[in-house]
Amino acid sequence: MSFEHVRHRPPRELQQPREIIIVCAPLRSRVNLSRIARAAGCCGITQIIATGRPMKLDPEIARDAAETIELQQRRSIVPVLKQLRSEGYQLVGLEQTTDSQDMHHYAFQRKTALVVGNERTGLTDDILQELHDTVEIPVWGLPYSYNAATATCMALYEYCRQFPDG
Repeated sequence: MSFEHVRHRPPRELQQPREIIIVCAPLRSRVNLSRIARAAGCCGITQIIATGRPMKLDPEIARDAAETIELQQRRSIVPVLKQLRSEGYQLVGLEQTTDSQDMHHYAFQRKTALVVGNERTGLTDDILQELHDTVEIPVWGLPYSYNAATATCMALYEYCRQFPDG
């Protein structure tokens, strides 16, 4: 068997739009936001809500997603979560908590708001109070948790694995 490299294979078509929104607690780094945007773009996700201070995507990192992702900026995350809840989104925090579920066994709902914490402080208590669920990604070594952008990419992959057609 031989393999030939195929560069930039066209994206697969989704049979329906993805119903997942990424909501970021105030992040410290636009690099992490740009990495999240790039992964979201690859997954066919069209919307990210970033809270806290305004932040721009780095087009060198986000690549084509810098043009295809709708990046909304909001000052505070709690009102965003309350609004998404009223719109019927399942609010799922990506965090290690006392009652978090192992992502390997978590069944996402199609209409999900994936809530990503700050790189240092994670999801604060006021944010945790608003969530329906928290999921965590197991670690088998040190450090004790993944980088915010890396964990988000892993969670997006799992969501897309469960809903491959959109």
